[in-house]
Amino acid sequence: MDLLNTLVDKGLRRELPTREEALAVLATSDDELLDVVAAAGKVRRQWFGRRVKLNYLVNLKSGLCPEDCSYCSQRLGSKAGILKYTWLKPDEASRAAAAGVAGGAKRVCLVASGRGPTDRDVDRVSKTIEAIKEENEGIEVCACLGLLSDGQADRLRSAGADAYNHNLNTSEETYGAITTTHTYADRVETVQQAQAAGLSACSGLIAGMGESDKDLVDVVFALRDLDPDSVPVNFLIPFEGTPLAKEWNLTPQRCLRILAMVRFVCPDVEVRLAGGREVHLRSMQPLALHLVNSIFLGDYLTSEGQAGQTDLDMIADAGFEVEGAGTTTLPHHRADALSGGCGARDATAGPGCGSHDTDGAAGCGSHGGGGGCGPCGGHGEQKPEGVAGAGESVTASRTDANGAARTDLVAVRRRGAGTDLAPNA
Repeated sequence: MDLLNTLVDKGLRRELPTREEALAVLATSDDELLDVVAAAGKVRRQWFGRRVKLNYLVNLKSGLCPEDCSYCSQRLGSKAGILKYTWLKPDEASRAAAAGVAGGAKRVCLVASGRGPTDRDVDRVSKTIEAIKEENEGIEVCACLGLLSDGQADRLRSAGADAYNHNLNTSEETYGAITTTHTYADRVETVQQAQAAGLSACSGLIAGMGESDKDLVDVVFALRDLDPDSVPVNFLIPFEGTPLAKEWNLTPQRCLRILAMVRFVCPDVEVRLAGGREVHLRSMQPLALHLVNSIFLGDYLTSEGQAGQTDLDMIADAGFEVEGAGTTTLPHHRADALSGGCGARDATAGPGCGSHDTDGAAGCGSHGGGGGCGPCGGHGEQKPEGVAGAGESVTASRTDANGAARTDLVAVRRRGAGTDLAPNA
């Protein structure tokens, strides 16, 4: 296909595609799917080889969020039977993080539900970051605490945080239909505050909420302009008890096309396969590794993922390798720019993922609570109220296009810190 040849050439040069080209990727047929994956895979290998970075989520505070994000099981008024608990202590969070590190995780993502942290919350998280780094030399820590106030990003950076996550989730045009308690602009501002403080920015999207192809392209191009270092791509997990419980819009083929489109638009960025991959990609997850260079290991904030060892086996069986702690994830032109401070990026370099350098070439969850980090999954420190006990399966019904019940179900997380079961890492 001329389209794919053009996109590969652009991706290898870090030249960005047009919106029309991005839309065309989403419009390709299933007969063309393997060609699309192979083409985007060439771009992925150019910048990241066959390495896969592992990330591990620690849910510091779960549920009881005052925000009304329609996709989130932790939202205001949610009836989802998830774990609900207040802040984990630093030593509890450090022990939870150790499970992920032992499984090969290179980055620990600290997530807390809520609109945004108070200054006392930032103090708590700072102590947690220090505890994790003291026990795990060389580990990266990403914080995801919601909307930031002035000076909070600087304080997290001083405490040792390497990155900050806050997702755009969907297009600006449709954002108000998903969330009403804060704005799209609020999210953009928080990512920019993190960058100004010298934190590596992580910002991504959620697909499968009923959005159009145009919405998907709009949010990915907005991310390109915002220029985060990592872009997590989440696929909606429709929890019972949330407004989007009946939104089952994705097929494995569509998920792969979305991931390919993101890779073409952000060729040299850490594209992370995040929440919902097991539910929507299912047996086609290994193909996604040809498009992404980063995944979450094991469980998510409020939902179970596949076994951590299964993730590791999948990576090896597909011919990829886990990225070591001593390896720099980002290509040198992005890593060099980040080490100089994200807030000092050259404004003349042009928009887009990969535009850090100034040589003239045009150049990451999730769905949490108001914090908006990553995919839903969780660690608890106390028994949840009114929900199943540890080890019991809680599932969400799902239907096909004709309204008939389907058999593959969503399991709410019931293991990890504070429960009787070991974390899945």
